[in-house]
Amino acid sequence: MADNIPGQVTDRYQRLYAAEARGLRLAILCRTLAVLACAIWFFLSYQSIGELPRGWGVLGLTMFVVIGAAYYPLIGSRWDRPWVKYIIYSLDVALLCALFALIPVSAADQVPQIIAFRAYGIYYLLPFLGLACLSMSWGLVAWTGTVIAAGWWVAFWYVISGMERTLSWGDMPSDPTAGDYEQIFLSPDFISIGGRVEETGFVLITAFVLSLAVYRVRQVFFAQVQAEDAREKVSRTLGQYVPETIATRLLHGEGELEPQVRLGSVLMVDIEQFSDFANNREPRQVITTLNEFLAACADEVSKCDGVVVSYLGDGLLATFNTPIEVPNPSESAVNAARSLIAMSQARQFSDTRFRLRAGIATGEIAAGIVGSSSRQAFTVYGETVNRAARLEQLNKKTGSRVLMDRATRDHLQEGHDISPAGEHRVQGLAQPLAVWAVGA
Repeated sequence: MADNIPGQVTDRYQRLYAAEARGLRLAILCRTLAVLACAIWFFLSYQSIGELPRGWGVLGLTMFVVIGAAYYPLIGSRWDRPWVKYIIYSLDVALLCALFALIPVSAADQVPQIIAFRAYGIYYLLPFLGLACLSMSWGLVAWTGTVIAAGWWVAFWYVISGMERTLSWGDMPSDPTAGDYEQIFLSPDFISIGGRVEETGFVLITAFVLSLAVYRVRQVFFAQVQAEDAREKVSRTLGQYVPETIATRLLHGEGELEPQVRLGSVLMVDIEQFSDFANNREPRQVITTLNEFLAACADEVSKCDGVVVSYLGDGLLATFNTPIEVPNPSESAVNAARSLIAMSQARQFSDTRFRLRAGIATGEIAAGIVGSSSRQAFTVYGETVNRAARLEQLNKKTGSRVLMDRATRDHLQEGHDISPAGEHRVQGLAQPLAVWAVGA
């Protein structure tokens, strides 16, 4: 049947079956521990009156433990089958009902076995319903309730069939006295068929209510799994157009994507003489190579805690400390630039090693979501972004590979290979800009 089920649906069922197996293991473990506790109580109770336990009781409790111990390692394995748990629960119920019917209530033979039904009751079987719920199988819960009711009646009829005389509520006079109640209700022959009807009726109602509850839990489980699948699919699709970290925050509705101004660093990267590479090559090859290269660049930026906000032709714009917090954005941006230079020198893309230029600026960065209700994008803007772009272009004039501004230099830790590159007038700035070159 699984061959005809779509892959996603099959995966959901596999997850459900795994959850069922975990719950069933817990149920069988709890059941076996409970039986061991009952066995201890059973032996101690007989020891307290100086007698040996009855053979039927010892056999029944032993079978309980053996069945649980044998089934536990099979749960969820390739030898497990869906119908096995129905047999296990049926055997459990049948064994307990048999104990009610066969274990004498007292060492005195004159005490009728029907007293076991009046003194103890069907509630001894109710834990099986609770354990069945742990399996997350609504069918098993309904089946267990039905088997309890049927087994209880079979054991009851077996006991009363051996009685010479039976009394029930129907034997009560129409105008009973207190003496009539004492004579009938307290009689060892009183079987109370009506009481058995009430007991099994309530068990069946409880079983089907619990099975409905378990069914609803399964539906919620499927809904959650489906929502996770949908979220993962949207994340993968959205991640093709915006940074993965941005996509994740969008899906979870986190407030970091609200419009904000934060101190951070901007890294602007561009490929030198990319037009020469693109000339005389098929557009498909150019795009394929560029995609491969930019993907490698994005990986390097992520390793340095940066976020690639956008791809600009043959370059990219990355930010540090927005929207993801970074302890030292200047340090991270410089490390990312050096990693990108090293990667571009070490790796070939279509038999070509690209040369990069990079500009790094530190300051206030405005960030947020822009666009219409149907199509939005995360963007950054402000004077810091413009300054990083001017620094990247200034590399052509200074012959450097990576340039940074004073704010970036002031926040750097020791150990970087940097050197002054003078003051330069750049477009959009009234005062000359002091810059420093970063050694690759």
